[in-house]
Formats: sequence, C-alpha cells, structure tokens
Amino acid sequence: MERRMDARQLKIAAAQAALEHVSDGMRLGIGTGSTANEFVRLLAEKVHDGFRVQGVPTSEQTARLCMELGVPLFSLDELPELDLTIDGADELDGNLNLIKGGGGALLREKIVASASTRMIVIADESKVVETLGRFPLPIEVMPFGLASTRLAVERLAATLGLSGEIVQRPDRDGPYLTDGGHFILDASFGRIPDAEALANGLAAIAGVVEHGLFLHMADAAIIATAAGVRMLTAQNEQE
Repeated sequence: MERRMDARQLKIAAAQAALEHVSDGMRLGIGTGSTANEFVRLLAEKVHDGFRVQGVPTSEQTARLCMELGVPLFSLDELPELDLTIDGADELDGNLNLIKGGGGALLREKIVASASTRMIVIADESKVVETLGRFPLPIEVMPFGLASTRLAVERLAATLGLSGEIVQRPDRDGPYLTDGGHFILDASFGRIPDAEALANGLAAIAGVVEHGLFLHMADAAIIATAAGVRMLTAQNEQE
C-alpha cells in the first residue's frame, strides 16, 4: 500500500509543477492516463476558484473526468489550434522521445499534441529510460485485415533487427477497442535502437492507423523523483 501511495504522490507532484505552465484563458490539450488524471483534478480546483481554461480532451475517459469535475471542454474542431498540451508518457528518453498508448488513446493524443504549440510531458522517474522499448509499443490498427497487418509489422521488425511478441490487446469481453473503434497490437520489441526507422516503417503499413512512438513532439518533461521535481528538455536538465 505504501508503494502505491508513494507512486501517486510522485504523479501529483509532476501534475502540480505542470499546472504552473498553464495560463489563464489558455487553450489546453488534456492528456490521458493516471498522471494526467491527477493533473485534471488539480486543474479543476483552480477552475472552481475562477481560473479560465478551454480544454480539449485526448480520450473519452479524460472527457468524463473533466465533465465530472467541472473543467470546461471543447472539441478539436471548435479549437483546432491549442496553446499547450499536458500529457503523460509510458516511457521517455533523454531526447524527449516517447512511447505512449498504454491507456489506448495514442491516436487522439497524437492529434491533439500535433495541434498544440507546445507539449509538456508529466511523469515519475520510473518512466525515464536510456533507450525506448522497455514498455511494449502500442500500434493502433484497423480490424479489417488484422492478420495481414500483423504480418507486415512482424516483417518490418525483422528488417530492423527487432524481435519479441506482438499480441492483440484484450479487453474483458473480447478485443480491446480504442475510442476510434480500432484494435491495438502491443509489440514487446525490447530495446529500439532506431526509433525513427521503426516509426517511418509503421506509418507506411496500410493497416496501421497510428503508432505509439511520439518523436520530436515534446518540448519539455516534468519528472517527479523522490528527491524533488526536475524539468527535462532535449538539450538540458534543470532542477
């Protein structure tokens, strides 16, 4: 129990630090996941005190939490250009390259992040890695032609020297479905030495809707550690 509480406190600390980067009246992309949920809760407290924000959620789950807590929401069609996105990550390296999609929202997360002037990642220190790949890479795929798409992913991986199990993500009552009605393949490649080549190869496979490699998208990361919170950028690290 103590470990779980400690982990949550780290998430809260990262969320609190991220909130300092949100200005009154900002058009804000709001991420998905356990750390993003803590951010939503803290943001809602400020909204209740009169803070103005226009939020665009990256998932139906985030939208439900925002509505429950009173954070004003808009669609990306209503706000096609955003000032900032605050989101979590399943993994990040020293160059702020990310693996995202453990919560199943990678497509909407990438669309919202791409529509934002800046993206700040919030995470605890367990998410920081030297090289991406410890966390299984989520790949969102069309249900149609699933076997063919999986085979194409396996062949691509082989050409890049990657191996490991590629499994379809399950849910309680069958295959997991994203908010867009797609399946997810979780690829346990292990260390990914050339994330750029993998990202480009996956994007070229017809049945792949999106992948969880978020490369060159984050501007900064707020990392909560037992020793305190630090800001990580692609160029430097500062307390």
